[in-house]
Amino acid sequence: MTFAEKLQALRQLMFAKKIDAYIITAADPHISEYLPAHYKAIPFACGFTGSAGTLVVTQDFAGLWTDSRYFTQAEAQLTGTGYELVRLKVPHTPEYISWLCDMLPRGAKVGFNYELITVALAQELQHNLAQNEIETIHVDFISDIWQDRVGLPVENAFLIDEEAAGLSISAKINEVRTVLSINKADYHLISSLDDIAWLFNLRGQDVDYNPVTLSFALITPEGVKLFIDKQKLSQTDIQTLNQQGVALHPYTEVATALKELPEDIRIFIDPKRTCFGLFECLPKGGKIISGINPSTNLKSLKNDTEIKHIRKAMLHDGVALTRFFKWMEERLGKEQITEWSAAEKLASFRAEQESFVGLSFNTIAGYNANGALPHYNVTAESNQEILDDGLFLVDSGGQYLYGTTDITRVMPIGKCSATQADDYTLVLKGLIEGSKLIFPEGTKGYQIDSICRKPLWEHAINFGHGTGHGIGFFLNVHEGPQNISPANVDVVFKPGMVTSIEPGIYRPGKHGVRIENLVLCVPGSSSEFGHFLTFETLTLCFIDTTIINKTLLSADQIEWLNQYNQMVFQKLQPMLLEEEAKWLKGKCQPV
Repeated sequence: MTFAEKLQALRQLMFAKKIDAYIITAADPHISEYLPAHYKAIPFACGFTGSAGTLVVTQDFAGLWTDSRYFTQAEAQLTGTGYELVRLKVPHTPEYISWLCDMLPRGAKVGFNYELITVALAQELQHNLAQNEIETIHVDFISDIWQDRVGLPVENAFLIDEEAAGLSISAKINEVRTVLSINKADYHLISSLDDIAWLFNLRGQDVDYNPVTLSFALITPEGVKLFIDKQKLSQTDIQTLNQQGVALHPYTEVATALKELPEDIRIFIDPKRTCFGLFECLPKGGKIISGINPSTNLKSLKNDTEIKHIRKAMLHDGVALTRFFKWMEERLGKEQITEWSAAEKLASFRAEQESFVGLSFNTIAGYNANGALPHYNVTAESNQEILDDGLFLVDSGGQYLYGTTDITRVMPIGKCSATQADDYTLVLKGLIEGSKLIFPEGTKGYQIDSICRKPLWEHAINFGHGTGHGIGFFLNVHEGPQNISPANVDVVFKPGMVTSIEPGIYRPGKHGVRIENLVLCVPGSSSEFGHFLTFETLTLCFIDTTIINKTLLSADQIEWLNQYNQMVFQKLQPMLLEEEAKWLKGKCQPV
C-alpha cells in the first residue's frame, strides 16, 4: 500500500466507526523516545522518520504536527502522501488540541490508542475536547491496516553486576520505597524502560541505541513484580532477581495485575511516563499520587562507581574520535568519502574499543547544507560526498558497558568563509560560557540555557532546540529529569548529574554548527551567600581552532579553550600510537 492508500483505508475505518478525527502518536506503551519497529506507526502511515511528531486525520485533512528541527525533513518526506506539515509554534506542545476544538463540531468523536499516549496528554485532550462536547474513544486503526507489521522484539537481556552499577538491586528498590513512603504511596507502577533498567540493573537489546528490554514493574507492600518475557533472561539472572526480592511475571499480564489491585490503594505514577491504557486499569476508588518517577531522580545522580566508569568510557571514545578525525584529514582528497562512509568509519573506530556495545543514537553526519538540519539522517538519496571546502558536522555517541557518550564536533575543510568562522566561534563561546559556569544551589536548566545562548543573542542569532539533556549510565542518551532549555522545567541541578551542553547555529541551505560536550555537575565553593556548583567537562576530544575568530573570544574564553585541549592531549596520549599522539598534539596547540 502507498501512503495515500493507507490514508484512504484509515478514513474508511473512521467512517465505519463514526470517528471524526483520529490521532496517531509517536509512542509505545512505555512512552519511549526510540521505538521498537512494532510501534513505528508514524513512519508506517506517512513516511516521516523524525523522533517527534503527531498525526491528526479527519475526512478532509491530514496533518503532521512537528517542531522546527524537522521542518525541512518533514516537507520532503510528506510529499505525495496526503499529509501536510503543520509547523509547531512552541516545540513539544500539543497544539493540535486547539485545532481540533476549532475544527470539530459539538458531538464529534476523536479516537486514539490509549496504550500509545501518556496519562497527562490523554487527560489534557479529554478536558479540552469536553469543553466543546467532543468525545474521546479508545480505538486502534493502525493494527487493522498494518498487514506486514513486525512482532514485538525478543532479544536477550542481562543484568550488570553490582560492581559496575555501584548499587545492588535491593538497595535501589529500598531507595525508591523511601520516596514512596514520603509521598504516602503503597504501590508504584513503572512503565519507562530506562527507569526499569536502572532499578533492576537490567540491560537489553529491544530498542535501537537504548540498551533496554520491554518490561513493566509494580512495587507493592508485599514485594516487587517485574513483568518481562523470562525467556530473555538466563537462569543465573533469574535467580539473582529472585534473591533480590523480585518476582517475575509474563510481560503481557501487567494490565490484569493492575485490575486486581485493591480498591483503596494509594499508587504513585508518573503521568508523563505512563500510558493512559494502563491508567484506565487502575481501581477507580484508589488514590493516584502523581509525580516524576522516584527512579528518574535517583538515576540522574550518578554514584561514584558510575562516574569512575563514565570517565573510562570517555577515554575510549576520545581515542576513537581522534583516530577518526586523523583518518578524515589524511584521506580527504585521496579517496571518496561521503557522509555515509564517514559515519560508518567512525562506528568502526568505536567498535575497536574495549567494552563497546553499540551506538547511542544514529550518527548525524552532515556536510555543509545537510549540517544545517539539526537531526539530519543520512540516506541513500541525501548522501553527499565530502569535498574540499566547508564544514562537516558530526554528532555521534557510543554505548559502552561502562558508560554512554554523546559528542558533536565540526570539522573545517579547506577555505571557510568569514560567516562560517564567526558562527563556529559564537557557538564555541556558548559552549565555553556554559562549561565554566559557577552557579548557586537551586539553579534550574532554563537559567543556564540563557547564559549559553547569550553570545548568540548578542548577534541576533538563536537556535530551535534545547541546549542540553541528561545522559544515562550505559542507558538512554536522552535522560531526565534535568535539561538545559528555555522551558521552565522545575528541576534543579545537583552534583552527580551528567548533562550535555550543545549550542548551535543553523543556516538552511548553507551550513550548520554545533559543538557538544558532556559535563558533570560537581560541588563548587561556599560563602556567606550559600553553596555554589560548577561543571567538570567529561568529553575528551579536541576542539578545532583553525577557523576561530579570536576577536570574538575574551581572554578567559581563550584560556578555557587552551586548557581544555591540553587536558584532552594529556589524558589521551598514553592510549594512542606514537604517530596518533603527535598528530593530536598539533591539534591541541594553544591559541
